[in-house]
Parts: sequence; C-alpha cells; structure tokens
Amino acid sequence: MAKRVKYVKPEARRIRSAETLTSKRISTNFVRVTVGGPDLHDFTAMGYDQWFRLFLRRENQSELRLPTVANNLWYAQYLMMSKDSRPLVRNYTVRDFRPAGSGEYGDHPEIDIDFVSHGDDSPASTWANNVSTGTPVGLFDEGLMYQPPEHTNWSLLVGDESALPAIAGVLRSAPRDLRGAAYIEIPTADDVQELGAPEGVQVHWLTRKNPNDAVGELALETVRQSDLPASGVYGFVAGEQSLATGARRHLANDRGVPKADITFTGYWRFGKAAPS
Repeated sequence: MAKRVKYVKPEARRIRSAETLTSKRISTNFVRVTVGGPDLHDFTAMGYDQWFRLFLRRENQSELRLPTVANNLWYAQYLMMSKDSRPLVRNYTVRDFRPAGSGEYGDHPEIDIDFVSHGDDSPASTWANNVSTGTPVGLFDEGLMYQPPEHTNWSLLVGDESALPAIAGVLRSAPRDLRGAAYIEIPTADDVQELGAPEGVQVHWLTRKNPNDAVGELALETVRQSDLPASGVYGFVAGEQSLATGARRHLANDRGVPKADITFTGYWRFGKAAPS
C-alpha cells in the first residue's frame, strides 16, 4: 500500500498576483473578501479543503513585495527581505472559485476567501475589515489535506470557525453518496452557513454559550460523546491546536481509528493569537 502524503500538491505551483474586488460581512464573525485578476487564469481549482498562502501588504507599506521562487525555497527568500518590506503571510482556504467568464465582478477568475473577524485583534482580520477595492495580494497554492483512504467509508469532519471554510469545501466537493458527520463549533448562531452537504452527512452546528469559553472545547467534548461507526472511519480535524490534537488522540486511543486514517492540523492556539 502506497504511503499517503500529507498534502496533495497542485501540478503547477507559482506565486500569483491578484487584487481585491469586494469585501463584505456575511455574518457576525465572518468577512468574505473576493480577489481576482488575469494572473489567476492558470489557477487549478482542486476543490475540497484547497488552501494557499496569502501575501498581504502590511500597514504603512507602499507596495506589495512577493517572493519569486515557486518551490519550498520561497520562505528562505521571504526571510531575506528586510522587515520593512516583508509582506504579511497567512494561510487560507478557497471558499469558492469562479473561472474566467463566470465571475461576479468581471471577466477574470475570482476566489472567495472567508476571514474570521475579530475586529483589530489580528493583522489579517484588521486587513479584511478595512480593505478597499483594488488592493494587491499574492497567492501561493498549496493543495489539499483531505484524503480519505480507500478502505474508509465514513468521514468525520471536526473544526471550529477557523476550519469552517475547509469543511465547507470538503462537503461541497465530496461525492453525493458520502456518509459521515460534521461537527462545527461557531461563536454565534448567526454564523451558520449553507454548506451543500451530501444527504448522508449529518452537520452539527455547535454554538458556544459564552464568548469567553476556550475555542474548541465544545466540539471536542461533543465528539467524545458522539456515536461513531466501529470501523471504516476517516477523521479530518482542523482549527485550534488543542481541538486538533485532542480529537486525534481521542479517535486513535479511544475509538481505535488508525492514526494514518486521521488528518489533523492546528491552525492556531487559543490564548496565543486569534484565528484570522
């Protein structure tokens, strides 16, 4: 059996330039920024949880400088930039992609990016809340993490609000006969979104009762108490670090899910930095 790699990379990777087309608040805690431009014409939409590195101009920077290498050496080149010229870099998920000719704002391809809005608590959130049309951005496509092995037949998707775009992408792209469950923790009921999930996937929206509650605790406790199949489970867990590692530990140690059948990633750590 071939070993499953952590990421499914796109065939052609390069750092692309785009500009913001619109920014709008879609719920209490989410802002959707749409970017587009001619440099996205060869962007390959892979669906699912396709993610990319987003390069943003920092406050007081007059121009956006981007690395030029299209491989893993981009970070070394990034570090060689002076601190004054180095862009802000964050990881995001393609919430939606519209190819050239089917966009809402012009003739070029468009990508929707959903930001968790925390006011001015994080640089990326501040950027999304205040960005104007025509602001330059850079994108470096990194591919997919969601990879259910062939021997699994039931998907468990778990995440907090920072993982909502990834889970939404998985449910939108998944085969219509997919069976499973999704547990998504959100700050308020207003943040519920239409996901287009297959009929065989039960979506559970978990709303935190107290805004000061540790993010991820509700989702983790709910998963611990949930009914799961005895076999054939593939786990996809993302979001706050303790949620990701705690759910993986529970699935592997308490439910007998092979570690190789669990994809988990900690986007951020509660108490260290707000998800953005």
